[in-house]
Amino acid sequence: MTEVRVLTGAALDAALEDVARLRIAVFRDFPYLYDGDLEYERGYLQTYRDSPGAVLVGAFDGARLMGAATGTPMEDHAEDFAQAFAGTGLPLAEIFYCAESVLLPEARGQGIGHRFFDLREAHARTLGRRYSAFCAVERPAGHPARPAGYGPLDPFWRRRGYAPLPGVAASFRWTDLGDSAQSDHRLNFWLRDLRAPAASSD
Repeated sequence: MTEVRVLTGAALDAALEDVARLRIAVFRDFPYLYDGDLEYERGYLQTYRDSPGAVLVGAFDGARLMGAATGTPMEDHAEDFAQAFAGTGLPLAEIFYCAESVLLPEARGQGIGHRFFDLREAHARTLGRRYSAFCAVERPAGHPARPAGYGPLDPFWRRRGYAPLPGVAASFRWTDLGDSAQSDHRLNFWLRDLRAPAASSD
Protein backbone atom coordinates (compact mmCIF):
# COMPACT_ATOMS: atom_id res chain seq x y z
CA MET A 1 0.00 0.00 0.00
CA THR A 2 1.44 3.36 -1.02
CA GLU A 3 1.68 5.86 1.83
CA VAL A 4 1.31 9.56 1.06
CA ARG A 5 2.73 12.04 3.55
CA VAL A 6 3.84 15.66 3.82
CA LEU A 7 7.52 16.47 4.20
CA THR A 8 8.94 19.79 5.31
CA GLY A 9 12.25 20.97 6.75
CA ALA A 10 14.92 18.29 7.16
CA ALA A 11 12.66 15.50 5.84
CA LEU A 12 12.02 17.50 2.67
CA ASP A 13 15.73 18.16 2.25
CA ALA A 14 16.59 14.48 2.62
CA ALA A 15 14.12 13.47 -0.12
CA LEU A 16 15.18 15.96 -2.80
CA GLU A 17 17.82 13.74 -4.42
CA ASP A 18 15.13 11.11 -5.03
CA VAL A 19 12.78 13.82 -6.31
CA ALA A 20 15.42 14.86 -8.84
CA ARG A 21 15.65 11.30 -10.16
CA LEU A 22 11.85 11.01 -10.30
CA ARG A 23 11.56 14.23 -12.30
CA ILE A 24 14.06 12.96 -14.85
CA ALA A 25 12.29 9.60 -15.15
CA VAL A 26 8.69 10.84 -15.36
CA PHE A 27 9.24 13.98 -17.43
CA ARG A 28 10.89 11.94 -20.20
CA ASP A 29 7.37 10.97 -21.25
CA PHE A 30 5.06 13.06 -23.42
CA PRO A 31 4.16 15.91 -23.13
CA TYR A 32 7.39 17.13 -21.48
CA LEU A 33 9.89 14.93 -23.36
CA TYR A 34 12.54 16.26 -20.96
CA ASP A 35 16.09 15.05 -21.45
CA GLY A 36 17.02 15.64 -17.83
CA ASP A 37 20.33 16.30 -16.14
CA LEU A 38 20.90 15.46 -12.49
CA GLU A 39 23.17 18.42 -11.80
CA TYR A 40 20.57 20.83 -13.19
CA GLU A 41 17.89 19.13 -11.11
CA ARG A 42 19.88 19.57 -7.93
CA GLY A 43 20.23 23.29 -8.61
CA TYR A 44 16.57 23.67 -9.52
CA LEU A 45 15.38 21.94 -6.36
CA GLN A 46 17.48 24.23 -4.16
CA THR A 47 14.44 26.54 -4.10
CA TYR A 48 12.66 24.05 -1.87
CA ARG A 49 15.55 24.00 0.58
CA ASP A 50 15.65 27.80 0.68
CA SER A 51 11.91 28.49 1.07
CA PRO A 52 10.43 28.23 4.58
CA GLY A 53 6.99 27.93 2.99
CA ALA A 54 7.90 25.01 0.72
CA VAL A 55 6.18 21.64 0.93
CA LEU A 56 6.90 18.24 -0.55
CA VAL A 57 4.22 15.57 -0.63
CA GLY A 58 5.77 12.15 -1.09
CA ALA A 59 4.22 8.82 -2.06
CA PHE A 60 6.20 5.95 -0.53
CA ASP A 61 6.27 2.20 -0.97
CA GLY A 62 8.20 1.39 2.16
CA ALA A 63 11.30 3.57 1.93
CA ARG A 64 11.06 3.96 -1.86
CA LEU A 65 9.78 7.28 -3.18
CA MET A 66 7.25 6.42 -5.89
CA GLY A 67 5.95 9.93 -6.49
CA ALA A 68 6.27 13.50 -5.35
CA ALA A 69 4.50 16.82 -5.60
CA THR A 70 6.03 20.13 -4.55
CA GLY A 71 4.87 23.65 -3.90
CA THR A 72 6.08 27.02 -2.65
CA PRO A 73 4.73 30.53 -2.21
CA MET A 74 4.54 32.06 -5.68
CA GLU A 75 6.87 34.94 -4.81
CA ASP A 76 9.70 32.39 -4.46
CA HIS A 77 9.40 32.15 -8.26
CA ALA A 78 8.86 35.86 -8.90
CA GLU A 79 11.79 36.06 -11.32
CA ASP A 80 10.15 33.43 -13.53
CA PHE A 81 6.48 34.29 -13.15
CA ALA A 82 6.06 37.97 -12.26
CA GLN A 83 5.83 39.03 -15.90
CA ALA A 84 3.29 36.29 -16.68
CA PHE A 85 0.95 37.55 -13.96
CA ALA A 86 1.43 41.26 -14.66
CA GLY A 87 -1.90 42.81 -15.53
CA THR A 88 -4.00 39.98 -14.08
CA GLY A 89 -4.72 41.82 -10.83
CA LEU A 90 -3.56 38.74 -8.91
CA PRO A 91 -0.84 39.58 -6.35
CA LEU A 92 1.87 36.92 -6.23
CA ALA A 93 1.71 37.07 -2.44
CA GLU A 94 -1.82 35.59 -2.54
CA ILE A 95 -0.87 32.63 -4.74
CA PHE A 96 0.61 29.26 -3.84
CA TYR A 97 2.47 27.63 -6.71
CA CYS A 98 2.00 23.89 -7.16
CA ALA A 99 5.08 22.90 -9.10
CA GLU A 100 5.85 19.35 -10.24
CA SER A 101 3.63 16.37 -9.65
CA VAL A 102 5.42 13.18 -10.71
CA LEU A 103 4.34 9.60 -10.15
CA LEU A 104 5.80 6.35 -11.44
CA PRO A 105 3.41 4.36 -13.66
CA GLU A 106 3.09 1.47 -11.19
CA ALA A 107 1.73 3.84 -8.53
CA ARG A 108 -0.96 5.41 -10.71
CA GLY A 109 -4.68 4.73 -10.46
CA GLN A 110 -4.75 4.83 -6.64
CA GLY A 111 -6.03 8.37 -6.17
CA ILE A 112 -2.56 9.68 -5.33
CA GLY A 113 -2.89 12.60 -7.74
CA HIS A 114 -5.85 13.88 -5.73
CA ARG A 115 -3.95 13.44 -2.47
CA PHE A 116 -1.08 15.44 -3.92
CA PHE A 117 -3.44 18.34 -4.59
CA ASP A 118 -5.36 17.94 -1.31
CA LEU A 119 -2.25 18.19 0.81
CA ARG A 120 -0.60 21.02 -1.12
CA GLU A 121 -3.82 23.05 -1.07
CA ALA A 122 -4.16 22.44 2.68
CA HIS A 123 -0.59 23.68 3.13
CA ALA A 124 -1.38 26.74 1.02
CA ARG A 125 -4.33 27.57 3.28
CA THR A 126 -2.12 27.37 6.38
CA LEU A 127 0.05 30.03 4.72
CA GLY A 128 -3.02 32.24 4.22
CA ARG A 129 -3.04 31.87 0.43
CA ARG A 130 -6.21 32.63 -1.50
CA TYR A 131 -5.23 30.94 -4.77
CA SER A 132 -3.45 27.84 -5.93
CA ALA A 133 -1.85 27.75 -9.37
CA PHE A 134 0.25 25.53 -11.58
CA CYS A 135 1.49 25.57 -15.16
CA ALA A 136 1.51 22.87 -17.81
CA VAL A 137 3.43 22.56 -21.05
CA GLU A 138 1.64 23.28 -24.32
CA ARG A 139 2.22 20.82 -27.17
CA PRO A 140 0.45 20.80 -30.55
CA ALA A 141 -2.21 18.12 -31.04
CA GLY A 142 -0.25 16.74 -33.98
CA HIS A 143 3.10 16.48 -32.21
CA PRO A 144 5.00 13.48 -33.66
CA ALA A 145 5.86 12.12 -30.20
CA ARG A 146 2.24 12.18 -28.98
CA PRO A 147 1.38 8.56 -28.05
CA ALA A 148 -1.68 6.91 -29.53
CA GLY A 149 -4.57 7.24 -27.10
CA TYR A 150 -2.88 9.98 -25.09
CA GLY A 151 -5.35 11.96 -22.97
CA PRO A 152 -4.42 15.33 -21.44
CA LEU A 153 -5.05 15.91 -17.75
CA ASP A 154 -7.40 18.85 -18.34
CA PRO A 155 -10.53 16.96 -17.13
CA PHE A 156 -8.77 15.97 -13.89
CA TRP A 157 -7.62 19.54 -13.25
CA ARG A 158 -11.10 20.92 -13.92
CA ARG A 159 -12.61 18.44 -11.44
CA ARG A 160 -10.13 19.81 -8.92
CA GLY A 161 -11.62 23.27 -9.45
CA TYR A 162 -8.85 24.68 -11.64
CA ALA A 163 -9.41 26.68 -14.81
CA PRO A 164 -6.93 28.01 -17.38
CA LEU A 165 -5.87 31.64 -17.12
CA PRO A 166 -6.20 32.99 -20.68
CA GLY A 167 -2.98 34.53 -21.93
CA VAL A 168 -1.04 33.80 -18.72
CA ALA A 169 1.99 31.74 -19.61
CA ALA A 170 5.68 31.31 -18.88
CA SER A 171 8.50 30.18 -21.13
CA PHE A 172 11.18 27.71 -20.07
CA ARG A 173 14.08 26.17 -21.93
CA TRP A 174 15.06 22.52 -21.85
CA THR A 175 16.37 19.88 -24.24
CA ASP A 176 13.73 17.61 -25.73
CA LEU A 177 14.54 13.94 -26.14
CA GLY A 178 16.32 13.44 -29.44
CA ASP A 179 17.42 17.08 -29.71
CA SER A 180 20.97 18.34 -29.32
CA ALA A 181 20.16 21.78 -27.89
CA GLN A 182 17.69 23.49 -25.62
CA SER A 183 14.54 25.09 -27.01
CA ASP A 184 11.79 27.32 -25.62
CA HIS A 185 8.58 25.76 -24.29
CA ARG A 186 5.36 27.56 -23.41
CA LEU A 187 3.69 26.60 -20.13
CA ASN A 188 0.13 27.78 -19.52
CA PHE A 189 -1.19 28.62 -16.07
CA TRP A 190 -4.24 27.19 -14.33
CA LEU A 191 -5.73 28.72 -11.16
CA ARG A 192 -8.10 27.73 -8.37
CA ASP A 193 -9.69 29.98 -5.74
CA LEU A 194 -9.08 28.11 -2.49
CA ARG A 195 -12.21 29.67 -0.95
CA ALA A 196 -14.37 27.75 -3.45
CA PRO A 197 -16.19 24.53 -2.38
CA ALA A 198 -14.12 21.43 -1.87
CA ALA A 199 -12.88 19.79 -5.05
CA SER A 200 -14.14 16.45 -6.30
CA SER A 201 -12.01 13.38 -5.63
CA ASP A 202 -13.86 11.19 -8.12
